[in-house]
Amino acid sequence: MAGGAPEGWRGAERPGAGGLALLGAAPGAPSCPHGPALLFAKSGRGKEEGRRFYACSACRDRKDCNFFQWEDEKVSTTRLAAREEYNRNHQPSFTHRQNVERYKNFILLPLSKRRFCQECQQLLLPDEWEEHSAHQFLCDISTAQLKSPSQLLYPLENKKTNAQYLFAERSCRFLLDLITDLGFRRVLSVGTPRLHEMIQSKASQEEDFRVRSLLLDIDFRYSQFYTEDEFCHYNMFNDYFFGGEAARETCRKFLCQDNGERVIMVTDPPFGGLVEALASSFKKLMAVWKKTEKEGHNNQEMPMFWIFPYFFESRILEFFPSFSMMDYQVDYDNHALYKHGKTGRRQSPVRIFTNLTPSKIVLPVEEGYRFCALCQRYVSSGNQHCEICNSCTSKDGRQWKHCVLCKKCVKPSWFHCNNCNCCALQNHTCEKTDAGCFICGKAGHKRSTCPSLPCTRTACQADKKQRQKTLKRIKLGICKRSAMKHAMFSRKKVKNKKKKT
Repeated sequence: MAGGAPEGWRGAERPGAGGLALLGAAPGAPSCPHGPALLFAKSGRGKEEGRRFYACSACRDRKDCNFFQWEDEKVSTTRLAAREEYNRNHQPSFTHRQNVERYKNFILLPLSKRRFCQECQQLLLPDEWEEHSAHQFLCDISTAQLKSPSQLLYPLENKKTNAQYLFAERSCRFLLDLITDLGFRRVLSVGTPRLHEMIQSKASQEEDFRVRSLLLDIDFRYSQFYTEDEFCHYNMFNDYFFGGEAARETCRKFLCQDNGERVIMVTDPPFGGLVEALASSFKKLMAVWKKTEKEGHNNQEMPMFWIFPYFFESRILEFFPSFSMMDYQVDYDNHALYKHGKTGRRQSPVRIFTNLTPSKIVLPVEEGYRFCALCQRYVSSGNQHCEICNSCTSKDGRQWKHCVLCKKCVKPSWFHCNNCNCCALQNHTCEKTDAGCFICGKAGHKRSTCPSLPCTRTACQADKKQRQKTLKRIKLGICKRSAMKHAMFSRKKVKNKKKKT
């Protein structure tokens, strides 16, 4: 794609924070294999918005998807055609409908002929065996394995795009029990394949189990196991349905069934994803639910569980002020640190954010949760109520302490720093130091925003040119001396030969 592109769009959240600012979806935006691109702009502290550009919505690193285009760039017809060809070539080999037909044929096969290619992550029919003969594959794929595809497929572990840190059995079962206890009968599972398959499995095994699920996920491999009414290929960063209007209509019907009652959205996005982009997509899904004919929906939000680390609380509340964070620790099977525990790094930082009344979210007492009558919600046993803050203030499960100077509770390992005028770790580097700018020595700004920077750069460039000239002279001098020595040595050799003859 076009040259001169920024290296990824890491940290593109707030326009005032410096770096890149996310402007969101734009009408007529160009597309990459992950759907319509998002619009960004370079930004700096206290400076006007810089030049705008389009980048991939799903991939924050250019090595994963190198799509880039300036907003005001004129793209030639040849390049547009090449881009369309590239996008087509990077789509799955089979359509969703073809995968459904393949699945029907696969389950008719005897157990001995059911094979799964581990390299291609694909169910194989007998006439495809030869094509995959050099690959590793699993044999005798059982019906139980087909009903648990998240166990069969390799998890994708790109933390920013499609990180598949799959719910542990404990968390998955808790979520499903909570959903059924709250009376929900339909679950829009956005990026939660393990919850979806648990619902599907229970529905096929238990006649009286009434909960149904629709999975929206960017991982197209799941289309091999679910029908078009059970799975939609979906990018949650730009609200894009790869199946077009038919897939979007499937989602709309699911949300609006029974006038939109008893439906909840559960989402578990990649933790490296932009909160602003995710919030925009989730609001669009909620807006679809609001259009149902049920009276009173205009003043309500579709019930939702957003599963995300607790340190994103302020960002989530910025877009969804009605949300509250629960103390329940969500843990994952294939993540080394995000495990349920009691202290330190062994505990998971992942929590449930919801717009449901906190007192209705009953957390398991046997796992160390208790009900705080003052806060009217379940909290971790280590989360003690602060009388000054009038709240159970801990975010990480430990007992926090109140700082009178900060006027809030802080982590137990933090201490008040008079230099920074806030609490921080004891060995932290103070933000407010007497040291000034590295270029001019003055306080109040960094060297990247130094007013003297252009002059300094000019001076540096002049010095650099001077150094290059000096080096060139030295090299030329060395070359001349070397040439002279070689010539003198050659003349001596000639004289010696003449004397011998």
